[in-house]
Amino acid sequence: MQKTAIVTGGSRGIGRGICLGLAAQSWAVVVNYRGNADAAQEAAALVEQAGGQALIVQADIGLTGDRERLVQATLDRFGRIDLLVNNAGMAPRLRADLLETSEESYDEVMAVNLKGPFFLTQRVAQAMIAQSRGIAPSPTVGEGWGGGTRPAIINIGSISAYTASVNRGEYCISKAGMGMMTALFADRLASHAINVYEVRPGIIETDMTSGVKAKYDALIGDGLTPIRRWGQPADIAAAVVALAEGSFPFSTGEIFNVDGGFHLRRL
Repeated sequence: MQKTAIVTGGSRGIGRGICLGLAAQSWAVVVNYRGNADAAQEAAALVEQAGGQALIVQADIGLTGDRERLVQATLDRFGRIDLLVNNAGMAPRLRADLLETSEESYDEVMAVNLKGPFFLTQRVAQAMIAQSRGIAPSPTVGEGWGGGTRPAIINIGSISAYTASVNRGEYCISKAGMGMMTALFADRLASHAINVYEVRPGIIETDMTSGVKAKYDALIGDGLTPIRRWGQPADIAAAVVALAEGSFPFSTGEIFNVDGGFHLRRL
């Protein structure tokens, strides 16, 4: 039975690292991207080199029709969904003081970082429940639906859920909301044997953080995190793979900090 995962924002950075980690465990991976087709093609090629199957699907998670198309494309190709990784996210296009934050920026960030994951999780959970009952959620799904893999949903959060950054308040609010979203779906889906987790990255070295590298090099060197190095996408992938492979079957709604110890309160 082919285990299948959807990884939103899977073309670059943390998302690509997660795709490759799952591929190394022989997962089929749906590499979702919004705008960078070349990066998605490259990620898919790396997935297949690592031992997985890849399907590329362009979709803006903030749009209803795109979310449905992503789910349907996955079911059409693989006939099942065993894992959803809500990784896609964006920072504000312009960092602005909290007193200057625009409604347009707030709406865009919340649509991608919270509204989109919420309704994508809702849709995927419905498919997973149908799968567990042996009911084909799509008329194009073939035989073999409803195997023994325990499905899971993993949300990729951020230390910004509890760390105030007044020049990107909309981002912090979206990530704080994802923490409650994790708890809500964990409670609702436990009776269907679907575990829900949040992996909460710290300062991760990706193209998104390249513009602040010098700043965080200095902060990390001065002891901002007990583990004095940048996090890597592979660090997040290791946590996701452990959860996806069922290493924590008696945990749900749990937040796994992968942040070099940033969350510790130290004197």
